[in-house]
Amino acid sequence: MVIVNEQRKLSASLSLIFRCKISCIFVLLTQFTLSLVPRFFAASPFIVQFALSGLVLLLVQTLCGWCRRLLGVRASAPAFVFFNILFIWGFYIAVVRQAVSSLIGGLFNIEVAMIIIGLCSIMSKDPGLITNEFPHLDKLVEGSELGVDPDNEVNSLSRKRVRYCKICKAHVEGFDHHCPAFGNCIGQNNYFLFIVLLVGFLATEASYVACSAQFVGKSQNFDKSQSENDWVVNLATSTMLFSILQLLWQESWKLVQKDLAHLKPTVALHQVQVTFADLAPPISK
Repeated sequence: MVIVNEQRKLSASLSLIFRCKISCIFVLLTQFTLSLVPRFFAASPFIVQFALSGLVLLLVQTLCGWCRRLLGVRASAPAFVFFNILFIWGFYIAVVRQAVSSLIGGLFNIEVAMIIIGLCSIMSKDPGLITNEFPHLDKLVEGSELGVDPDNEVNSLSRKRVRYCKICKAHVEGFDHHCPAFGNCIGQNNYFLFIVLLVGFLATEASYVACSAQFVGKSQNFDKSQSENDWVVNLATSTMLFSILQLLWQESWKLVQKDLAHLKPTVALHQVQVTFADLAPPISK
């Protein structure tokens, strides 16, 4: 039995390493294809390059989906996020920081370091998993936001908004959603960390956009060969466009989550009223 468990752990570790390698390849492919936009459309307006970058990013993600379906090759979403952070940070240290002040560069490095620490924390932090100490978990409706049962113990679980995550295969207290980018559920124990990390991503990406824009503006002052300078400027422009796309996507996601948050209490209250109405005993006249 011990040998079987060790073999399973080894197999899971090898699978994770393989998926991380695939994610790294997809990151390099994404950044390379995005760098082709300013390369071949340098004379186009910025808004055109931005729209083309969004289209290219969508095509790359579609290609990744085809690889997953046809070849059975699956990447790791958290590893994809992590390697994108390392790629942009590495490019900033190697190239972009030459055009910004030491103070701004130090602040950006601190932001990225905090993002990496927060990412590792939210991936490993318990979101609020409910263990088998509650014997009536099976009475909660899978996928429903609020399940109500006349039993007091189940009612106490319902008030805590326990939901079953099919991805993690566990009940989570204070469940908000499952975040593929972080590879973990967002629940009662890590919701605040999730919000802080999301704000940190927005601030870091905005800082990089400002730094890369400053670098592109000053790139003609660098004493480098024209071909090398063009390649560097193209990559700086493409990573800037990528960061802007990420900013817009995260802002849109926040608006969607805010709208869903307004709907959840209404849906939950309706479920409670209907369920208690069904459970109420008939009134004798």
